[in-house]
Amino acid sequence: MNTASTSAPPSPEPSSATQPRWLTDEQQRVWRTYLDATTLLEDHLDRQLQRDAGMPHIYYGLLVKLAESAHRRLRMTELAMYAKITRSRLSHAIARLEKNGWVRREDCPDDKRGQFAVLTDAGLQVLQQTAPGHVEAVRQAMFDRLTPEQQKALGEIMRIVAEGLQPSEAGADLPWLR
Repeated sequence: MNTASTSAPPSPEPSSATQPRWLTDEQQRVWRTYLDATTLLEDHLDRQLQRDAGMPHIYYGLLVKLAESAHRRLRMTELAMYAKITRSRLSHAIARLEKNGWVRREDCPDDKRGQFAVLTDAGLQVLQQTAPGHVEAVRQAMFDRLTPEQQKALGEIMRIVAEGLQPSEAGADLPWLR
């Protein structure tokens, strides 16, 4: 159900003095197109990765981030931040990746509560085997459809949205802090 609506709900008028700022028809069109595109893109990439490697897109992203990190390892809290997911969801994902032998956990020597996620050789191998097909799926689904100017504009728009949703002040309600 889309909660961003252009018209007032059929229920009685709100009694408060502040009225919702309903989306204009054009904003509603853009919002719904965004939802459709991101849902379809995520499904497309998930299906490709499930078919080629037996993993969802989120797991692939975790392997990529570990591969890009020094010594192929990151603290679990850092990895959750990079992946933009809760620590609980990350813990579940890492447990699944451990079962496949693609990641292992190591205790943090200077913090008894901390752990590292470490990409194994087998995890690096599956990532290297899967990357060419995944890059092609991304190119085909997104970049091949856009001009260089559209790609730049999309990048700038998404950066602005992401920055706006990641406040830097203490107490921010961000997934990796939950």
